[in-house]
Amino acid sequence: MFGALNRFISRLDSESPSQSSRNASPYGFQVLRNKNLDISIEPWYDFIIGINGRQVDNPDPNLFATEVRNCAGSQVSLVLWNAKGQRTRTLALPVPTPSPTLGITLQWSPLSVSEDVWHVLDVIPNSPADQAGLLPYGDYIVGTPEGNVHGESGLGELVEDYLNRSLRLLVYNHEYAVTRLVTLTPSRAWGGSGALGCVLGFGALHRLPVPMTEPIAGPGETLFETARFSNDEHRPPSAQLRSQSPSIYPPSSSVTQSSDLIIPASMASPSPLPSQSTAGLTAGPPRGVKKPRAIPASNMSFDEYFREGEQKSKEEDFAPTTKNSAPPPPPPKSAKDPPPTKSPEQSAEIPSEEGDEERQASPVEKEPQTETANG
Repeated sequence: MFGALNRFISRLDSESPSQSSRNASPYGFQVLRNKNLDISIEPWYDFIIGINGRQVDNPDPNLFATEVRNCAGSQVSLVLWNAKGQRTRTLALPVPTPSPTLGITLQWSPLSVSEDVWHVLDVIPNSPADQAGLLPYGDYIVGTPEGNVHGESGLGELVEDYLNRSLRLLVYNHEYAVTRLVTLTPSRAWGGSGALGCVLGFGALHRLPVPMTEPIAGPGETLFETARFSNDEHRPPSAQLRSQSPSIYPPSSSVTQSSDLIIPASMASPSPLPSQSTAGLTAGPPRGVKKPRAIPASNMSFDEYFREGEQKSKEEDFAPTTKNSAPPPPPPKSAKDPPPTKSPEQSAEIPSEEGDEERQASPVEKEPQTETANG
C-alpha cells in the first residue's frame, strides 16, 4: 500500500515540472521564412501570437490556415511579438482571393527560444573569433544551421563537437540591424584560452535590444508592451486619462500681472486690517512663538526694501556705523600699581655680579684637586 502511494507521489513530482514549464512559457507560431517581401515580417525574430483579435493557443497549423482563408478578399489582423526588445505590434495584411495565403513558413514553438542568445563582449586578437570577424558588443550569436542550441551550455557543447572543424553561426549585429552567416574553426592551439577566443554573455542582461532605428522610449513610457485581445478588459491609455483630468494650475488669463514691477507674492498682498475688538489690545505674542515679520507696503521700491533690511541686520549684529563713531573707552585702572620696570643698566649689572661670584668660587674648588695630585 505504501509502495503504491510512494510511486504515485513520485509520478506527480516528475510530471509537475513539465506542466509548470509548459504553462509558464507562452507559445506562438515562429516565422521561419518569408517569401512575400511586401509584408514587414522578420523571420526568426517574429512570433505570431494572435489573429483577428484572438490569442493563438492551438498548435494546429490547419486552423490558422483556415482563419487566413476566411479573410480572402479582405485583411487579416496579426499580433506579432518580436524578440528584439520583446515588443508586440499589430499588423493588418491583405489576403488575395485567388490564392489566400500569406507566403510565410511557420513553426509552433515557445517564445523562450529567443532567449538562447549569446552576446559577444570581447574578442581576443588573432583568435578564431577575431579571424572570423566577430565584433564586440555589437554581435549576438542567435543560432546555427548545424542544429538547435538550447541553454547556456548549448553553445559550448556545440563548439566542443566541432573542434578543428568548420562551424557556421548565425550572428545578428545590433548597430547595423543585419544577420549574417559566420564560419569559424574552433581550436585550442591558437595560443590563447578557449576554443573561440572571445568572451560571451548569456542571460536576461544580454537579450536582443531594440533596433537603433526605432525611436527611444521617453520618460514614463513602458519598455515592454503587451498584446490585448477580445477577452481582455479595455482600459484607456494613460495619456487620455491625463487629458481628461482637470489641471491643478489656473489658466494664464486669470493671473493679473502688474505693469510696473515684478513684486513677490508676500509683498503684493496687503496686510489685513485689525478688527475693532482687538484694536486696543497691545499684548505681545505668546511665549515660545516668534513675532511675525512685518509685511512692507506694496508701494515700497526694491531699494528701500533692501536698505531697510540692511539697517536691521546691522542693528542685530551690533555693527558700528562709520559716521560719528566714538573711540572705545580706555580700560579701568586697577587698585594696585604695577611693579616698577627695571632699566637696561640694572638688568645688565645683575649678570656681571653673578659672574664675579663664579670667578671667586672657582679657585677654591680647584685647590683640593691640586693637593690630591701632589700627594
